[in-house]
Amino acid sequence: MSADFEAARFQEHLRSLRQRIEAQLAGCTEYGPEVPARLAAAIRHSLFAPAKRLRPLLVLMACEACGYGIEAALPAAAAVEFIHTYSLIHDDLPAMDDDELRRGRPTCHVAFDEATAILAGDAMLAQAFEIVAANCPAWALQSCLQELARAAGPGNLVGGQYDDLNPTELEQSLAGLERIHRRKTGALIKVSLRMGGAIGQASATQLAALERYGDCLGLAFQIVDDLLDLRGDESKMGKKTGKDSEAGKLTYPGLLGEAASQQRAADLIAEARQAAGTFGERGAYLEALARYVLERNH
Repeated sequence: MSADFEAARFQEHLRSLRQRIEAQLAGCTEYGPEVPARLAAAIRHSLFAPAKRLRPLLVLMACEACGYGIEAALPAAAAVEFIHTYSLIHDDLPAMDDDELRRGRPTCHVAFDEATAILAGDAMLAQAFEIVAANCPAWALQSCLQELARAAGPGNLVGGQYDDLNPTELEQSLAGLERIHRRKTGALIKVSLRMGGAIGQASATQLAALERYGDCLGLAFQIVDDLLDLRGDESKMGKKTGKDSEAGKLTYPGLLGEAASQQRAADLIAEARQAAGTFGERGAYLEALARYVLERNH
C-alpha cells in the first residue's frame, strides 16, 4: 500500500470524523429561549471558528483503537471541545494573554465584549459536564466525569495557565516548562484519550498505552506550537505570531533553540507512535495523527 494512499485514507477518515463532531456540536448549541441570544451567539462564534478539533478526534480515535464504535463517544468528544474552547475564550481576555485574533476570527471579547466572553466561557464549562452526565454510557460515566473535572481543574488546565502567566524560578528550566504544559496543554489531550478508552472499554494495558501516547503527544504539540509562533504564517495560524517571545514568555525554542526543539518534538512523536502500536492495525489512525501533529503548519 503506497504512502500516498495511506495519507489519503487518513485525511478521508479525519474528514468523516470531523463531520460527525461538527454535527454533534451543532446539536449541543441548539439553545432554547431561556438562553440569551447574544450569549448563544458568542458561544457559537468561538466554537464554530475553523479548528483542527484535535481533542474530540482523540476521543473518537481512542474509542476506535479499542475496537468500539464511535457513536457512544460523540458526546464526550463534544464536551472536551466545549472545555477547550472555553479555555481559549478566557486565555484571550485582556487580563490573561490579551489576544485579538483566534482561529482566524476576532476573539470573543473583541467580537462581543469582555463580560459576554467571560460568561460564554463559564456557560461552556458548565455545559460540558451536562453533556457528559446526560449522554455518556453508564459503564464510563463516573470515570469520564471525574477525569474531565480533574483535567479542567486547578491542578491541571487552570493551574498550568496560572503558572504560565506567573512563572517562578522553578519554571525557568526544561522540567519546569514541561510541568506547565503537561497541565495547560497536555491534560485535555490525555483526558480525551482516557475518556475514549473508558467508553471503548479499554483494558489496563490499553489505557496505559493511551496515557503514554497522550503524554508524548501533548508535549510535542506544544513544542510545535512554540516553533510555529516563531516561524508560522499568521494567515494559516489564524492568530498573531511572535507574541510569546515579545512578551518574554519561556518557550521551548527560547530554552533549547529551534533545532533542539524540533528534535525533541520528533523524539516525543516517535514515542507516541510506539505507544499507538500497542493497538496493532486499530492504532493506525492514532499513529497517523501523531505524524500530523509533528508536520502541521498551523
